[in-house]
Amino acid sequence: MIKKLPYGISNYQELVEDNYYYVDKTMYIEMLENIVDKRIIFLRPRKFGKTLFTSTLENYYDILKKDKFEVLYKDTYIGKNPTKLKNSYHILRFNFSGIDTSDEETTMRGFKSKTISSIRYFIQKYNLDFYINENEDAENVLDNLIKAFSIQKANEKIYVIIDEYDHFANELLGFNTDQFKSLVSKNGKVRKWYEVLKEGTETVIDRIFITGVAPITLDSLTSGFNIGSDITRDEEFNEMLGFTEQELIKLMDEQNISKEKQLELLPIMKENYEGYKFSVHGKEKIYNSNMCLYFLKDYVRLGRIPENLVDVNIASDYSKIGKMLDLCKGEKREEIIEKTVSGEGILSEITQKFNPAMEFTDTDLVSMLYYLGYLTIEGIEVGFPKLKVPNKVMREIYAEYFLKTLGQEFNNGIIDSYSEITKELALEGKIDKIIEILQKYLKNLSNRDYQRFDEKYIKLIFYCISMNLKIYNVKSELEVQREYPDILLVPRDRAKGYNAVMIEFKYLKKVEESKLKEKQKEAKEQILKYSNYDEIKDIEKLNKYTVVAVNDKVYVEKI
Repeated sequence: MIKKLPYGISNYQELVEDNYYYVDKTMYIEMLENIVDKRIIFLRPRKFGKTLFTSTLENYYDILKKDKFEVLYKDTYIGKNPTKLKNSYHILRFNFSGIDTSDEETTMRGFKSKTISSIRYFIQKYNLDFYINENEDAENVLDNLIKAFSIQKANEKIYVIIDEYDHFANELLGFNTDQFKSLVSKNGKVRKWYEVLKEGTETVIDRIFITGVAPITLDSLTSGFNIGSDITRDEEFNEMLGFTEQELIKLMDEQNISKEKQLELLPIMKENYEGYKFSVHGKEKIYNSNMCLYFLKDYVRLGRIPENLVDVNIASDYSKIGKMLDLCKGEKREEIIEKTVSGEGILSEITQKFNPAMEFTDTDLVSMLYYLGYLTIEGIEVGFPKLKVPNKVMREIYAEYFLKTLGQEFNNGIIDSYSEITKELALEGKIDKIIEILQKYLKNLSNRDYQRFDEKYIKLIFYCISMNLKIYNVKSELEVQREYPDILLVPRDRAKGYNAVMIEFKYLKKVEESKLKEKQKEAKEQILKYSNYDEIKDIEKLNKYTVVAVNDKVYVEKI
């Protein structure tokens, strides 16, 4: 019987008992147990399987799940290689997602509610005699629980699991930095909560596993909790979450997807969902697991590749990029965004702990983009990590944000134009409508006296607009860093007979307008040269254009 795809499943016991397929990550339970540190911090971008992994830990170590061990883990690595600590802890689990961060009062109310809810479940589950005084602060409720446990179960230990430790703090930081600082300051309630947790390690709390997205609160929240080890960038845990390519292939085998079909699907998933590496010395690049499961779920159900390659739930999470980017102001931020959109690598240190009380630097910005999954480690140069956009999905999100930064006043209306642009391109091979939009952006930039106005910038704007044309693959010299046409738009489904487009761009300043014909000739010669490349010759219904921008005016010639 074919196992179901575990899309949206984050409860390990449910996954096993309801016959969902599990990509086995249990060898990392053994690895975590074998390292010296007992208090672990492990960060990954959103939608990377963090909650399922914490549930896997919970079920493995829960003292009340001894009788279920064989059922839950018989088909896994850890089931065949159990550790000495299996089923030996009382699990106290917190999840701090979904807190209302409208203001400081609602945030603290939500934090307290989450704390009390988890503690109530804990005392009921393990039959503790403990009264929760809801009039007390969250840190006092936690402190009283620890003391009660140490008396009633003096010879037993607690394993604390904290999922989404930073969720509410990241939300706050995006729009209310003063409120954020108040909550995590030296006298802040949340920080006191962590200080209580630390004190608990001196008595009944033996192990702690904390996961979230970014270390933006580690410096503030956990300064009193200075015994945690951050293994986020350790090479041996690079593949702990997400899918390796072999895991993805095995998953497709399980779904009875033929090898022939896999050869068709894998490059699409690789282009859109792969590319993540979290350690400079990591062995493999990782696929975003949730995105792959979304893709395969629709493919298995419908028998075809999904029209929308990005789940709207995932896209909404990642589209919050602007909140974090706005923490860093000025031209440096815009330069970083331009480099990421264009596919250039950025050499930068990666900040291990942020301190929001201090100015958010360009290094902090690049590091934040890495933790959020907008950038990934490509390699290392002159001793620094080289960071790049991991895949096409992330590049599309950058492109959308980049266009908004250039012209918010008319950017919202562009969405309505994409259907007309696509129709004109696909059916007629014309670029008139997309050029109209390009000119709007250029006019806006010209009014702002934009300093970095050049040929590369023109291509970049056109490229970002093109990224939203869902039926086209956009190939760019900026993207591949090779001698190639500036922009190449090729239909994703060539069988439908849509037109393709190849464009060569040139740029002149206003004072150089007399050189227009010369530039058009130069662009035409390059287009004709590219037309002889084998990769270009095979493209059917290819329309060729030169585009020369003179300041904010655009001259188009069809070749």
